[in-house]
Amino acid sequence: MAALRAVLMVVGLLLAVFGTFFALQGAGVIMWPAESFMLANRNWVTNGLVIAAFGLLLVWLSRRVRPRG
Repeated sequence: MAALRAVLMVVGLLLAVFGTFFALQGAGVIMWPAESFMLANRNWVTNGLVIAAFGLLLVWLSRRVRPRG
């Protein structure tokens, strides 16, 4: 169970960070890298927020997994 908790936590944190980054790119707050197709594209605000929310859900689930015994 400890391995499952660790995997859920790491994957969740990565998704939350990248989702937030995508949303900020889509909103035009982060304009890097210059070649990115996500820059100032409102669809990526929504996509990024969904990805970040899913990541936070995984973090929450990792905290709820209890060891057996």
